[in-house]
Amino acid sequence: MITAEWKPIEEMVGYLRGHKKVLVIGCATCVAECAAGGEREVETLAPLLAMAMQNDGNPVEVKSATLERQCEPEFVEAIAEAAAEADAIVSLACGIGMQLVAERFVDTPLYPGVNTTSLSLREEPGLWTSRCAACGDCVLGLTFGLCPVARCAKSLMNGPCGGTRTDGMCEINQDTPCIWRLIVERATACGRLEDLTQVRPPKNWSNSPAGGPKRMLREDLRS
Repeated sequence: MITAEWKPIEEMVGYLRGHKKVLVIGCATCVAECAAGGEREVETLAPLLAMAMQNDGNPVEVKSATLERQCEPEFVEAIAEAAAEADAIVSLACGIGMQLVAERFVDTPLYPGVNTTSLSLREEPGLWTSRCAACGDCVLGLTFGLCPVARCAKSLMNGPCGGTRTDGMCEINQDTPCIWRLIVERATACGRLEDLTQVRPPKNWSNSPAGGPKRMLREDLRS
């Protein structure tokens, strides 16, 4: 899932100075799951934002709505009337949803209410950890289902670095297990430790954002 966290209220207030009618929109999928942008969070943020703007000397009218998804055009259309009445939109969706809303309502400034953080897994209540970097060249079949691209601080592809701690934790973040230790343990449990002795070629980074926005095209799905 995509995770996000609220931006500071003070930052949002700075965005909104000069606006009078603000529409706060949430997303009922990923950011709802991580308690950053669902209906409950929207209904919490709207009055807080109105109060903060009032205290800043810039009173605004704040309305709110929560969409099923902000990354699908048909769902975004549901706020067309409300967006037409607003002079600013604050989106609590991930960066993908925010951009679709901005492209649909080109005459209305859009501001982020959250920072998109990662593609993560909920390990326990209140804790999400990144598990995928969306690199476009998946190596999970070579690393026993554990991703060294997202979960190694150095994205190493051929085993751990020399800084791995004796307790098996990462030298960069001592609260994080070395993913290569976990990969070795998984390979051992599968009876295939020898598979890791093969030297992997350099990873193909041609699909990284350095070349511009990524695109995935399925001709069989195009009409």
